[in-house]
Amino acid sequence: MLNDVTFGQYYPAQSFVHKLDPRIKLLALIGFITLLFVADNFYSLFAVALLIVAAIIASRVPFKSVLRSVKGIIFILIFTAVLNLFFHRGEHLLTPENWFIKIYLEGIIFTVFFVLRLFFLVMASSVLTLTTTPVALTDGIESLLKPLTYIKFPVHELALIMSIALRFIPTLIDETNRIIAAQKARGADFESGNIFKRIKAIIPILIPLLISAFRRADELGEAMDARCYSGSKTRTKFKKLKFGWRDLVAFLLFCALIAGVVLFNIYCLQIIPQIADYIKIR
Repeated sequence: MLNDVTFGQYYPAQSFVHKLDPRIKLLALIGFITLLFVADNFYSLFAVALLIVAAIIASRVPFKSVLRSVKGIIFILIFTAVLNLFFHRGEHLLTPENWFIKIYLEGIIFTVFFVLRLFFLVMASSVLTLTTTPVALTDGIESLLKPLTYIKFPVHELALIMSIALRFIPTLIDETNRIIAAQKARGADFESGNIFKRIKAIIPILIPLLISAFRRADELGEAMDARCYSGSKTRTKFKKLKFGWRDLVAFLLFCALIAGVVLFNIYCLQIIPQIADYIKIR
């Protein structure tokens, strides 16, 4: 039932993206998100889409695994699309004036653009989690936030919480699937009936899941105490993050791609109409 959830799951492979430093991948994700919001037309959005496709190909992660992550937000995409479609105003009305619901051409364009932004954002985040182990990901976050330690910000504790949360996601998914299978074996029905009956049927799943989560958290705390865990003051790392030639190449390449998309976003609306007028004249 929850096998389509790919967030927090690592896909092992020998690829250029897998071997990159997690700090570079985090910065690349931040840059990609910035590009998504800088792109204000479909031409530049198409260029951003080519960038994410190139990253997926370089990571050797199946497109099916990346697209599965989008299934988890299908409801959010549909909900936001409906809201933007019905409530975004414009100049070109497509429905009759006397209709209660009015749909504008600008609303359709904005809805498609907004949904594509969310779609590519989830795909980029999925590529990051599929190509980076939770430990490496939290180490990268801790390293990037290390300057905040000078203002007494608990960077190590925050990274530890994120690491535990990411590690628990696949465990809780497996636990939920086992509880659902056990409830179905006892005759529980989760697929028929109206929405209220389905919500009521979820209660026998949530209670055992919460009990299991609290039990695992208590066991983890006792295990950390038994191993004399004392936080970040005297703690060292078994594997230290180091920049390599791959990271330098990826950083320079991504900076060039960002600059190309930004320049394309600035000048494409000026160049494309000129080309169209030239073709008409010819």
